[in-house]
Amino acid sequence: MKAVALTRPLPIADPQSLVDVELPKPSPKGRDLLVKVEAVSVNPVDTKRRMAEKTDAAPKVIGWDAAGTVAAVGEQVSLFSVGDDVYYAGDVGRPGSNSEFQLVDERIVGRKPKTLDFVKAAAMPLTSITAWEAFFDRMKIDRGGKDGGKRLLVIGGAGGVGSIGIQLARLAGLTVVATASRNDTVQWVKGLGAQHVINHREPLKPQAEALGFKDFDYIANFSGDLDSYWPAMSELIAPQGYAVAIVGNTKPMSLDAFRMKSASFCWEFMFTRPRFQTADMIEQHRLLNQVADWLDAGKLKCTLTEAMSPINAANLRKAHAKLESGTMIGKLVLSGWA
Repeated sequence: MKAVALTRPLPIADPQSLVDVELPKPSPKGRDLLVKVEAVSVNPVDTKRRMAEKTDAAPKVIGWDAAGTVAAVGEQVSLFSVGDDVYYAGDVGRPGSNSEFQLVDERIVGRKPKTLDFVKAAAMPLTSITAWEAFFDRMKIDRGGKDGGKRLLVIGGAGGVGSIGIQLARLAGLTVVATASRNDTVQWVKGLGAQHVINHREPLKPQAEALGFKDFDYIANFSGDLDSYWPAMSELIAPQGYAVAIVGNTKPMSLDAFRMKSASFCWEFMFTRPRFQTADMIEQHRLLNQVADWLDAGKLKCTLTEAMSPINAANLRKAHAKLESGTMIGKLVLSGWA
């Protein structure tokens, strides 16, 4: 089967950073689906994993966002059948989606939204899982609206996770303040439902106070930088509030402000459930199905902003370069195999 792989960490400008390869087609066992991949999306995790891989002659396939059709199933599969259209993010501990066929556990796969084609569907899984788990599992926001009216600050509103996160928060009835720094990103987050926008390139607290927000019940740092925003998060978190981040810190973080306010802080890593085979792993299947229902009902908008074809090394290098530029709005998807 065709695939795009890496053999050693290299800057994306190097033609050898991602290369076209031929690999054996895998066979499903147990609860695995063999998915014929039709479209894939790129995320910051792809660029990080590309540079984190150790030198190894064996090609490694990355990519964790896909939509396709079930081509075969393992003997224990009960949730899907051959021919079903699906979307999923997968498991970072297994080969990724940048290949014609991929094995993925059915418990972390959802049915593809009926109203979206494969390209649009591939834009949604990883970011939807991340934002959903950050809000509803980590910060314990009630998705049925019981926390309606509470204040949420989304740092990095125009990125992939922020783009779906704003929409999920509005569905839950929260008042959303998102950060964006350019005219196009400001308009993007407003179009997704953010009621207020502040500039993350300027001090956050004075801007929030100018809008009448002394603090926030919830803070979601969906940017790739926790260190720089930690002081502002500490200032702006409400007493007994909740904050979440999707990247780790590289410098020591003072927890005094959170301690004094009895505030809670946690990380969201959407690969935790599949990586550790948690007892509630099937929750990703359920949440992806719910997101599909909301997309089909028009309650959520697809966050696709750019598409490329075909799926090959040259186009994936372009996609990685776009993400590394820091100018990406929404999601970028590649489709089709030449």
